[in-house]
Amino acid sequence: MKAAEPISKNLILEILETVKDPEIDTVSVIDLGMVENIHIMDSEVTVEVLPTFLGCPALEIIERNMKMAIEAHPAVDKANVKFIYHPPWTSDRITPKGYSRLRDFGIAPPPKHLKEDGSWHVDCPYCGSTYVTMENIFGPTACRSILYCKSCKNPFEAMKPISNI
Repeated sequence: MKAAEPISKNLILEILETVKDPEIDTVSVIDLGMVENIHIMDSEVTVEVLPTFLGCPALEIIERNMKMAIEAHPAVDKANVKFIYHPPWTSDRITPKGYSRLRDFGIAPPPKHLKEDGSWHVDCPYCGSTYVTMENIFGPTACRSILYCKSCKNPFEAMKPISNI
């Protein structure tokens, strides 16, 4: 029988790369920058996670999926997922791969910079056009808005930018 790979932070990060956002199955919790800390004590792993939005209805599912993925490793006896709120999650934590995977799903990633007046702009995830309009600031979830591309005529969602500034 093959010995299990010893538990390490890198191993846990690799495992968590397989845990997808329940609403956007192209991005992982790693892609979204949700993992803040990993603590390993013998065969017990505790992961501190930053929710992308307070009151996110998917947190229970994310917690369950993270625990199941980590506990599936033969060297892990117990996994704990602890949601923390400091530092607060910001959209700056999304990885470059996360930006690409959001576009693949048809969601415009949040802009990297806000305009001086606090407004923001995203390009169409389908055709890349800048000729888009905001249809509704309120999207299907608290973290997304609905926009419309005037070039390719597609409605699309955009992740709202969240900043500490």
